Amino acid sequence: MTRFPLIACIAGFPTFVLSAADVYQNTVPAEPPYYRVRYEKSEKTGELAYPVSYTLWVPEGVRELRGVVVHQHGCGEGSCKSGQTGAHDLHWQALARKHRCALLSPAFEQPEKADCQLWCDPRNGSSSAFLKALSDLGRASGHPELERVPWALWGHSGGGHWAGGMVLLHPQRVAAAWLRSGAPAVAGSPQKSAVYEVRPESLQVPVMCNLGTREGVTVKDGRFGGVWGGVEAFFKAFRSKGALIGVSADPLTSHECGNQRYLAIPWMDACLSLRLPETVGGPLRTVPGSGAWVVPLKGWETGAAAPEPAAGYAGAVEESLWLPTAGMAKAWSQYMKDTAVPDSTPPPAPTGLKVEGNVLTWNAEADLESGLAGFIIERDGVLLAKLPEQPKNPFGRPIFQNLSYSDTPTQPLVPMRYVDAAAVSGKSHQYRVISVNTAGLQSR
Repeated sequence: MTRFPLIACIAGFPTFVLSAADVYQNTVPAEPPYYRVRYEKSEKTGELAYPVSYTLWVPEGVRELRGVVVHQHGCGEGSCKSGQTGAHDLHWQALARKHRCALLSPAFEQPEKADCQLWCDPRNGSSSAFLKALSDLGRASGHPELERVPWALWGHSGGGHWAGGMVLLHPQRVAAAWLRSGAPAVAGSPQKSAVYEVRPESLQVPVMCNLGTREGVTVKDGRFGGVWGGVEAFFKAFRSKGALIGVSADPLTSHECGNQRYLAIPWMDACLSLRLPETVGGPLRTVPGSGAWVVPLKGWETGAAAPEPAAGYAGAVEESLWLPTAGMAKAWSQYMKDTAVPDSTPPPAPTGLKVEGNVLTWNAEADLESGLAGFIIERDGVLLAKLPEQPKNPFGRPIFQNLSYSDTPTQPLVPMRYVDAAAVSGKSHQYRVISVNTAGLQSR
């Protein structure tokens, strides 16, 4: 493998040299139910120019998978490294588990400041590497159906370019796609990359273009002020042909992912419920015309435009954005206001609590709508501790696994573990652990 030299400096003096392989050394475990494959870079034209690893999570007890949810990071070394934990995200696992899907997270080993288009344009080898990974991971996990099941694609920045490109290249395989802060170039796009042709089959794929309002939506200046231009061109190229595509803007952010998962995951849930075939191997279902809602484009960016049922919409289709259900229309309106998408359902209760000496361990699943903020620990019926003790998240709502700029858990992964340093030696105690979601609701 060719090694790309990366120099670390202290006070301006080079101290050591790291290869790309060293920088991207993956310390996140990949033991069942996790599986990983890694491919070296290729020197051949049209094949992938960077090494890449794919980590797969398979929900327990699923005999045959119905699909795969793909969480694709963006460009740059930091974003690429964030992909190493994507399959370990408890919130995205909740979505995959509900629909009997696997969760897949690629991690491209792109050297800093190298050309992102060499992987985020799937025509440059990342499409074929993805297909190979599905085949290899299918064998490794005992789920050979991975080769033929549909995909739900989420992508951030360059990952949005990749996910949108896959919609255009493989529309018959994509159940739905969420493009955060990026979209591929089509006719009329300001990007200089090679444009895609918008194929009729792609118009039937539900797509949501999502970005921060400070990416050129209402705030036009700044480093990411030009993002909306490319996304807008993509949206218009699709919607002008009647495509099932919408737009949403986070009023609190720029290019960071922020709270978008609280709209993205329920949106994916709604689309997968409409699209996944009843039997494995069957074709994707067509989204029914009834039940959809639309929002007039005039005033959408500030949330001033109100959603209305598509069936009675009197305006031109190309002058509106599409939403799959009435529930998503309500969630969209709240997200556009303050990202506080409502949730009235408590999270699942923790399981498997064990006490060894004074060390507590347990398991927990995240709430599909609002994820997992943390835990309340009681000893003998009295509050003992809250985990985390001081919740922090610079990019959005505090969550138990912490959150990176690119919407993945931070490293090292946070364990479900607590040491009761105040336990009385020789005395028996009764413990309880309660899950809390990011809406503040508590489990049993």
